[in-house]
Amino acid sequence: MEQRALGSEGLLSSAIGYGAMGISMAYGDSEDDGARAIGAALDAGVTHFDTAELYGWGENERRVGAALAARRDEVVIATKFGFTHDYGFDSRPDHIREVVRNSLRNLGTDRIDVLYQHRLDPRVPIEEVAAAVRDLIRAGDVRYFGLSEVGEDTIRRAHAVQPLSVVQTEYSLFEREVESVLPVLRELGIGLVAYSPLGRGFLTGTAKPAGEYQEGDMRNTDPRWQPGSFERNVATTEQLAALARTLDASVGQLALAWLLSRDPHLVPIPGSRSASRVRENVAAAELRLDAATLDRIAEILPDGGFGARYTPENMPDWG
Repeated sequence: MEQRALGSEGLLSSAIGYGAMGISMAYGDSEDDGARAIGAALDAGVTHFDTAELYGWGENERRVGAALAARRDEVVIATKFGFTHDYGFDSRPDHIREVVRNSLRNLGTDRIDVLYQHRLDPRVPIEEVAAAVRDLIRAGDVRYFGLSEVGEDTIRRAHAVQPLSVVQTEYSLFEREVESVLPVLRELGIGLVAYSPLGRGFLTGTAKPAGEYQEGDMRNTDPRWQPGSFERNVATTEQLAALARTLDASVGQLALAWLLSRDPHLVPIPGSRSASRVRENVAAAELRLDAATLDRIAEILPDGGFGARYTPENMPDWG
């Protein structure tokens, strides 16, 4: 698979990565399916795997680490710090170091390739966070620094202390907010990792109304799945699917290829517990969209999908 540079610090990634959150959190739980999906991703050339302390408080990291153990030196493992068990924030340097020790143990590795601050902590200046990660990089515990869900001011302040390799945020045909910070990422030579690149599954063409998913699935409360927005998003996805068929592609492949066309230093990290879906996602790296196709996508979805990406209490504050 094509390799892409993320930032100017030397981080390389497969053009499409794998987001592991869903194998233990937010969409129900399935350990065996998750291991098979990660194996399929490895076999398809994926080298970038994303997890976090938050995803099961170590359980997701343990599953990812076990699935990747035999090929550890071939892959990039990214994880995150910054939440407390009651879903508050804690990015104090001592806590960052504690989380990293736990993550190294959970992952069964001697280094974390990419360490993200998962969300901004309003009580801890970003300069202190960047300095703590800088020290971990110097110690060899971490290789590259990333931030998740941040705006331009935070990016610049952190980057001045410890160069950022990547910023991660939600980005898809349905969600475009991050486009406001693309200019500063390009200016500073920082890559972008796009999570939920398939709109949390909506852009696979298999969405069901809220309430029809198993207990614990975040789509039961996601605003895009609520009456009014749901129907409009279904209609939009059907138009995209019709366009994808003219390319002998799935709507998910179209959505991923669109993202890959946005910037050469962007890597989407779709997650799935289905090995066949993983292989389908990876095939999107070979799909090239011409100008006419991109124009048609812009006609169908000029500004993103319908409904907010989070409920108000969960909306990230970019600072």
